[in-house]
Amino acid sequence: MHWFNGELSGDPTIALGIDDPALLYGATVFTTLRVYEKSLTHPLTAWQAHCDRILHSLQTFHWPEPNWAQVRQGAEALAKTYPVLRITVLPDGRELITGRFLPTDLMERQNQGIAAWVAFSAYSRGLPGHKTGNYLPCVLALQEAKRQGVSEAILQDAAGNWLETSTGTLWGWRDGVWWTPPLEAGILPGVVRSHLLSHLQSQGCPAIEIPWMPEQVQQFEGLAYSNCVVQIVPIHTVVDGRIRLEYNPDCEGLQQLRTYWA
Repeated sequence: MHWFNGELSGDPTIALGIDDPALLYGATVFTTLRVYEKSLTHPLTAWQAHCDRILHSLQTFHWPEPNWAQVRQGAEALAKTYPVLRITVLPDGRELITGRFLPTDLMERQNQGIAAWVAFSAYSRGLPGHKTGNYLPCVLALQEAKRQGVSEAILQDAAGNWLETSTGTLWGWRDGVWWTPPLEAGILPGVVRSHLLSHLQSQGCPAIEIPWMPEQVQQFEGLAYSNCVVQIVPIHTVVDGRIRLEYNPDCEGLQQLRTYWA
């Protein structure tokens, strides 16, 4: 099922004009959220934060807002079946909402960690401050990572500084403190990223936001990434050319982040 322009449908297709910018250029903005207990009002669902992120991009691009009542109606209809929703807004204000299930191996990833590959700088995202439908660099980076036999790709800039993964925010643990790249480095202002930063601040252990230069990433004891769907997943191995970096997937700081979802 999906919801498109005010209507719920079981048809796996929608109709777009051949000159629609959403089709031609990936000209859409979207957000992906995990619905807890089938409720948009559950605090962990962070419904308003996701809507605010879409609104910020629409205002920046001077695109019309969708019918927010329709957006919520469609999300509530799909949340009865799907724990993960993707809300997309087209340049003319039409909304498309699709649903999916959680990854079947999510618990294994959360407990055992994953391996990642450092992508070439050419795979860095355009307009990193906005979640747009033109997501091809991330898709290609993740595709290449899987060809390398690992689960995620780490994006980097031209100077070799790590930015984020193809699907989430990076977190490094060292000296009893969490570190994460700053927004100014050119990364997506993730909803979970913002909430985890506030969570750490409330615990009296604020994260350090500085660029991740090549020499710094080798000093981390633990490494992880986060997004709304997977929550927090450790990264135990990173392949960077001929260099192989190993991290502790059970580092003591992980529990500090996991308490946000407790």
